[in-house]
Amino acid sequence: MLKPIFHFVFACLLIVYYNNISAQQCPIIPKPLEAVKTKDSFIISSQTKLFIEKPELRSAAGYLQFRMLHMFAIPLIPTPTTPVADVVELRLSNNATANEEGYLLSVTDKKVIITGNSTAGVINGISSLLQLAASGSKKDQKIVLAGWNIKDAPLYAWRGLMLDESRHFFGINKVKSILDWMALYKLNRFHWHLTDEPGWRIEIKKYPRLALVGGVGSHTDPNTPAQYYTQDQIAEVVRYAAERNITVIPEIDMPGHATAANRAYPEFSGGGSEKYPNFTFHPGKEATYSYLTDILREVNALFPSGMLHLGGDEVSFGNQQWLSDPEVKKLMAQNKLNNVLEVEQYFMQRMADSVFKMNAKLLAWDEVANMNFSRDRTIVFWWRHDRLYQLDTALRKGYSAVLCPRIPLYFDFVQDSTHSIGRKWGKAYSSLKGVYDFNARNLSVINDANYRQVLGIQANLWTETIADTHRLDFMLFPRIAALSEAAWTPTDKKDYDAFVRKLKQHFDLYKKEKIHYFDPFNMRL
Repeated sequence: MLKPIFHFVFACLLIVYYNNISAQQCPIIPKPLEAVKTKDSFIISSQTKLFIEKPELRSAAGYLQFRMLHMFAIPLIPTPTTPVADVVELRLSNNATANEEGYLLSVTDKKVIITGNSTAGVINGISSLLQLAASGSKKDQKIVLAGWNIKDAPLYAWRGLMLDESRHFFGINKVKSILDWMALYKLNRFHWHLTDEPGWRIEIKKYPRLALVGGVGSHTDPNTPAQYYTQDQIAEVVRYAAERNITVIPEIDMPGHATAANRAYPEFSGGGSEKYPNFTFHPGKEATYSYLTDILREVNALFPSGMLHLGGDEVSFGNQQWLSDPEVKKLMAQNKLNNVLEVEQYFMQRMADSVFKMNAKLLAWDEVANMNFSRDRTIVFWWRHDRLYQLDTALRKGYSAVLCPRIPLYFDFVQDSTHSIGRKWGKAYSSLKGVYDFNARNLSVINDANYRQVLGIQANLWTETIADTHRLDFMLFPRIAALSEAAWTPTDKKDYDAFVRKLKQHFDLYKKEKIHYFDPFNMRL
């Protein structure tokens, strides 16, 4: 009686072991939930057909076509009916309860089938297919794909990357390149930091001097001619990102970090400090709120995400003149505000109300955790890793949270102890392994009850020390790959050694795309 049971259990253990080995060997980053290698293989060539099951998958098919041409110079042939063989099929699942970004990927001798729980899931499956193609053997414009059965879905809904273009401007082509890499690694939130002290980088029709005057200069050269994105370019980036399952979130910083805007329209300046002149918007002028609301209306119209990030950080760097300003004094007396912190909170509440009236969500850094906004319409970004209590406060208040602590998720911090250009926190820095190992569950303030308020994680790429695209690539790659697996793959499925083996293979992709990446395994590079 025991032998059949023993054989059954042993067989099950063998299956689990084989599946685990297959998943470790799978070349895809981030690591899929389940990946089983088969004995099949599929050849992709310029004769391979592309079939979409439903019209709503046209944009996903366009993404696949574009990337196949760019990465491999192979055009797929669209077909209105599904052939028996030599075809890539894009399909939608009928499972309404499944993770909407999940997908199934099957590679057999006759066809490749990607079935997504939504268009987003299909796009994620396409990104996995592109990685399989990159790892396949190539000859005479043909790629041999190994056979795989993959079932996959993300850990977090928010898998983000922030790019600061106020301090240094990189332009639309570089932004599109970053979006391509984000999509390949299944990151889905592009947080665009467009305004700050050095420059204002977005055209506002009602206030043209914001871009024409505020767009002059950079962190390293105050005389750089105006650089900014036109509204047409913004729309182009938003469309490009959407085709890759990436939502673009704009940041218009306030009430601090307003120096560039105040160069253009000084009548709305609230002053600053000796180190940070004209750092704030003026909280005591009613016209300030109308001015900023007009700006946000245009921004909200350009970005269909329905999310506006207002910054709200480091206001104390330049609010010293508020207490001596007669209009601010009057505001404080009328509203019984006792100090500049309460003035700041008043300002943010006024602007939050404007955001909510636009049917948008308010996003802000963790300085706002103590403020009382709508819980359902506010997302707090926890960035100060040394102030865990700010995250605790945000969660206790019922806010949703995105985790982007300086250590290890600020990509302007150096990647190795020997690096001298970039930031450190004491002796701490943001290594590849540190990014990979980041786990929200290790934070003492997160428990089973509030974990569902954590939307996901995000890396922030500030650019004070990043003046050109070579340096940008060096700080982003390969940490972007580690970020993707930290955001996508459950902790019990992760394996750093297996990740490193896959990552080294991805270096060939970086070289092909002329990415100036950091190689932590060969310091001579």
